[in-house]
Amino acid sequence: MTTEKIALTPATHTAPPAKFSHGVRKGNILQVAGQVGFLPAVEGQAPVVAGPTLREQTLQTFANVKAILEEGGASWDDVMMTRVYLTDVDHFAEMNAIYNQYFQEEGLKAPASARTTVYVGLPAGLLIEIDALAVLG
Repeated sequence: MTTEKIALTPATHTAPPAKFSHGVRKGNILQVAGQVGFLPAVEGQAPVVAGPTLREQTLQTFANVKAILEEGGASWDDVMMTRVYLTDVDHFAEMNAIYNQYFQEEGLKAPASARTTVYVGLPAGLLIEIDALAVLG
């Protein structure tokens, strides 16, 4: 097992807008940076939000987190902790319903990860951000 720190950027993602990585793996630890509901990258085009609804953005955000997990050799079953950042406290119940349905449909084998949910400001039009910490092996 390598102890080298490896930056992860799936083909579906553009380069980050600042000096950070979408994901980083070192040994059996993989940290996914906060992801938002941007559709897969199209070269030469600015990022596009999946849609105006919390559901559209949450499902795309999950897809973006999953792409980084897979790029680093992990899956949702390896995730120990997720952090959900919402822009509106009124979205909490809807996000929980989407979250539960998503992981049921994913067929999560391991116990569910720990989770924290907080309320934050995000750039205009973005409703949710999610990060994840995975431990492999």
